[in-house]
Amino acid sequence: MTVIDDLVNALGTQAVLTGDRVHERYRSDASSTGRSLPLAVIRPTTTEQVSLALAICDRNRQAVVPQGGLTGLAGGANASAGEIALSLELMVGVEELDSAAGTMTVLAGTPLEVAQHAAEAAGFLLPIDFGARGSCQIGGTLSTNAGGIRVISHGMTRDNVLGLEVVLADGTVLSSLNKMVKNNTGYDLRQLFIGAEGTLGIITRAVLRLRPLSAARLTALCGLTDYLSVVQLLQRAQRDLPALSAFEAMWEAYFRFNVDALKLSLFEKIHPFTVIIEQDVAGTTAERERFEAFLGQAYEDGVVVDALVAQSEKEARTFWSTREIHMLEQRMPGFVAFDVSLPIGDMAKFVDECEAAVKTQFPSAAVLFFGHIADSNLHISVWTDTLTAQDIHEVDVITYALVQKYRGSISAEHGIGTLKRDFLGHSRSPAELAVMRRIKAALDPNATLNPGKILPPPE
Repeated sequence: MTVIDDLVNALGTQAVLTGDRVHERYRSDASSTGRSLPLAVIRPTTTEQVSLALAICDRNRQAVVPQGGLTGLAGGANASAGEIALSLELMVGVEELDSAAGTMTVLAGTPLEVAQHAAEAAGFLLPIDFGARGSCQIGGTLSTNAGGIRVISHGMTRDNVLGLEVVLADGTVLSSLNKMVKNNTGYDLRQLFIGAEGTLGIITRAVLRLRPLSAARLTALCGLTDYLSVVQLLQRAQRDLPALSAFEAMWEAYFRFNVDALKLSLFEKIHPFTVIIEQDVAGTTAERERFEAFLGQAYEDGVVVDALVAQSEKEARTFWSTREIHMLEQRMPGFVAFDVSLPIGDMAKFVDECEAAVKTQFPSAAVLFFGHIADSNLHISVWTDTLTAQDIHEVDVITYALVQKYRGSISAEHGIGTLKRDFLGHSRSPAELAVMRRIKAALDPNATLNPGKILPPPE
């Protein structure tokens, strides 16, 4: 009897895909770095089936790689040859929406956008949000602690999770579907699994915290002359706009690329920095007047040199289109993307040094920057039409060395996976890495859960 035979006997052929039934989509996450199809794909429909599958694999020392919507960019959901993928794609649904508690209990395979729509229909906001909302799944979102554009007002994904159900490597079901904001009863076990990328356990259910749904949003596009003004505008917005929900900054080259690609004409001239500010409001005329007065004062004080306020939802979407990376993906295929965090005050120095260092090594490279800024998150895109695997590694070395110099994080919101694993020591001390390995050994002693992800081999 093989491990596949055991799995089929326990779960049935419908739940265990092998051979030609293992579709190409299970090869890789959105990083396109997966090179092998998994040995098999398990598609459970219940937590009990997840438990059975993991117990069988653990007994057989069979590696298991959890997969969600496969929208990750760090290789964290890629299975190597001989490994089994466990896909949560059939565990879908909003099981409960508790309006009194302001919570939602969701199965791990539920697409984020489905959960968002369910919350909105009940008059609530699920504040976890980012571009892959239509295809990413709740379990993967929690397992990578994904960030997004609303972190400034509602925190990271982990800040919006009250309870979890998790299956450990040996099949033990750890269920704590807590709905309370205050629950100070010893170790906060849920935080072990959020951001662990399935290396400590597989999330099967989550209790998510909901917020009141705003009636409207006010959106402005602002032009600024220098990074100091960007920081000043952020500080003013945090002070004067109590429902500030987004603050996105784009360096000149990135903004210019997008408006040219989209054939947009927004400002008479393109400024060194462009910022999108968004505020959640009830939708009153007085709120719009206060928002415009805020921008007017920033203009009078020389912090902002140009500003447009969206007059419709369509115009707001146009503003946001200048921030999205869709045109970059079309026109610069294979670009190298970085997702880092840096102290806000050091970000401009980092950008200057990073661009200079990359262009010294690759003079023809396009190096583009944008970020959420308020949460210290900076995104970097590097592209030439001749980048080789060795070139990409050299760009990694250059960029992450500078992140280390400025005491930043090599991953702000996309996880570690395999692509950033060897650079984890740039942001974590040897003592921290040692503790992580001890936790991994305690919860997964046979090293069957997503092996080779996050933690670099001990030196």
